[in-house]
Amino acid sequence: MSKRRAEHLTVHGWLTQVVAWFVIAAVVASLALSVLIPRLAGATPYTILTGSMKPGMPPGTLVVVKAIDVDDLDVGDVVTYQLESGQPTVVTHRVVAVGVDLAGRTVLTTRGDANDATDEKPVIPAQVRGERWYSVPYLGHVSTWFTDRQRESATVIVAAVLLGYAVTMFVGAARSRGDRVRRREGVRT
Repeated sequence: MSKRRAEHLTVHGWLTQVVAWFVIAAVVASLALSVLIPRLAGATPYTILTGSMKPGMPPGTLVVVKAIDVDDLDVGDVVTYQLESGQPTVVTHRVVAVGVDLAGRTVLTTRGDANDATDEKPVIPAQVRGERWYSVPYLGHVSTWFTDRQRESATVIVAAVLLGYAVTMFVGAARSRGDRVRRREGVRT
């Protein structure tokens, strides 16, 4: 094999390694942001499905919310709440006013950042699922492809594959080092 061909293979191998590690890092970061960190922190991930929170949170944004006492919310906070108390459908909008109803409960007036009018009904404490902790644009698209069980399974599978890859790399490096040591010792004899 020519020297130039050997150098090309070395560069090609290096580039392949860089791309592989970049892909692995991207997958791990995505899983961490969408599954692992929320689960460990007791938070809940949701996906923005409409354009009501554009431009800051376009459709497909993964928004992770943490439970909060409604009395701790202020104007400007972003909350995820149930449209109807006890129902699964949720909305993520910004608090534009905080008030008190006739029963003495705190009520929130909300509006999507891209909407001209406030939401029709005030939000009561029982409807609030939490306040936005962080959001990642477009990562929600990936999240919507999978059910919760599939996401958990994918996390376990990816972790196992990454662990297997790390072990393979470690074993390969140890073998290479052993081969180099044996060659050096063979040359000295």
